[in-house]
Amino acid sequence: MSDDNKTENQEHLEALTGGGKLPMSRRTLLKGFTVGGFAAAASPILAQAITTPSTGLEEGRVLVNVGDDDMFAYRAYPKNKKNAPVILVVPEIFGVHAYLEDVCRRFAQAGFYALAPEIFFRYSEAGQYASVAAILENVISKMDDAQVMKDLDKCVEFAGSEGANANQLAVTGFCWGGRITWLYAAHQPAVKAGVAWYGRVVGAKSALTPNHPVDIASQLKAPVLGLYGSEDSSIPLDTVEQMRQALAAAGNNPFAKASSITVFDGAQHGFHADYRNTYNATVAKEAYNQALLFLRGKNLI
Repeated sequence: MSDDNKTENQEHLEALTGGGKLPMSRRTLLKGFTVGGFAAAASPILAQAITTPSTGLEEGRVLVNVGDDDMFAYRAYPKNKKNAPVILVVPEIFGVHAYLEDVCRRFAQAGFYALAPEIFFRYSEAGQYASVAAILENVISKMDDAQVMKDLDKCVEFAGSEGANANQLAVTGFCWGGRITWLYAAHQPAVKAGVAWYGRVVGAKSALTPNHPVDIASQLKAPVLGLYGSEDSSIPLDTVEQMRQALAAAGNNPFAKASSITVFDGAQHGFHADYRNTYNATVAKEAYNQALLFLRGKNLI
């Protein structure tokens, strides 16, 4: 194959494997197909998709050792800031694509060491599938909450190994990652605050998903800000109200009491995702400002 005919993904894989000379697992080889681009199922990509500059940042993809394999992650942090606080950015079902990378740069520009893990890597590369239905069948249905918690813990350790302040830890996530944000805030004692963007709070239980956010309100180890849209057809407002009631019922838990939920009028699911037709620029800006204020209020930045 001539250099002129190589795709960006093929060049990326050759760079990862040293031209195929390095022994790497199939999972490692699959990871990173969306580097620098959007997931296939995220199409069509709208023109308003934001690109945050990397000026003043150290940024790029890294491999995080999670014990039995290496997991790709994208991370960005200020070059000249020592001991930056850590924020884990948990992806939508599309995995770590251009949008998640940009969100990391936004948080890095605000002063965080931001890391978005390719958390689905144990099963497949979400970015390779052409439809949401295929991602749900081949990836999301196989995800194990307990394993996700362990892999996120390894991400925190990795951030600390790079000089970030893992004791100043926040977590945020979008859609699927919004649900995980609630769960991780109940799992990891080091978390100081969480911001959950339109994450599902109720659902069917299974061996892989034994609890949902409404079930763990009394177990929160950090306050969480929930950001939801009034027109979200996939997360009905009555379920958001159930979460509010669960937080109120867990009043003896100070972190539940310090948590709150904002519902934005007229906003649909994915209102922050600037590459999608559900993007709402006004609400996205307001919600992001709320998120930063919330995190600053916890002395994270």
